[in-house]
Amino acid sequence: MKRIVIADDSATARMMIKRCLEIIGLAEAEFFEAENGKEGLKLVKQHQTDLLVSDLNMPVMDGETLLKWVKSSPKLIDLPVLIITSAGNEAKSKQLMEMGAFAVANKPINPAILSKILAPLLATNED
Repeated sequence: MKRIVIADDSATARMMIKRCLEIIGLAEAEFFEAENGKEGLKLVKQHQTDLLVSDLNMPVMDGETLLKWVKSSPKLIDLPVLIITSAGNEAKSKQLMEMGAFAVANKPINPAILSKILAPLLATNED
């Protein structure tokens, strides 16, 4: 895994997610940050991205809409999308998974949770 896009309207949340990813072994990754889903989608299209981490609730374009755009694009359909939410809504999590999310995690995120969620990706993307 080399390029990671983090889309979250909170700069603090983006910093925490990035730090957690670095701790679990992705310190060498190239990170791109977006304040909303629209910026996130633009970054994903500009850079050959290996992982998209998106907040669910953001202005301009939310994480659900971003997920729909990614999964409807033939070029991006295989991109793993991790949705992070403070909602903690099981029905919404199930819906996001059915839409193609790689995983849905509740805030606050920590290295142990990310390590467990991303283990399959980390195992297959060791360069």
